[in-house]
Amino acid sequence: MTMKARVRTDAHGNITIHMEGDLNYENTSPLKAELENLTQENPTSQITLDMHALDFVGSSGIGLFVDTIKALNENKDRIKITNVKTEFLKVFKLYDLDLMSIIVDEFETDMTANLSQTFAARKRTYEN
Repeated sequence: MTMKARVRTDAHGNITIHMEGDLNYENTSPLKAELENLTQENPTSQITLDMHALDFVGSSGIGLFVDTIKALNENKDRIKITNVKTEFLKVFKLYDLDLMSIIVDEFETDMTANLSQTFAARKRTYEN
């Protein structure tokens, strides 16, 4: 399955990208290009990637996805990721502990809270 993305802008100019389907190597490059365009065309907008409708996050494309988010999100307040399913948090964990600081989840589960605490503890350990 491919990935579809709906881009919506609210009244304040903030952008939400609702992702649906599969996030894998083939569709990570087009997503990267779209995110680069959105950040350049909307320099003051908050961008939120809503992962609620993603069915699959492949390890082959996640490295590029994480690198893209990190490169475009210099201050860690420009791009946020929301509604990340528990099984995908495990994949993110493999690639970058620092990425957890931009994941916002209104429906935080016990596992999400535990992973967030684990990442925070590890981040402190690596920074010291």
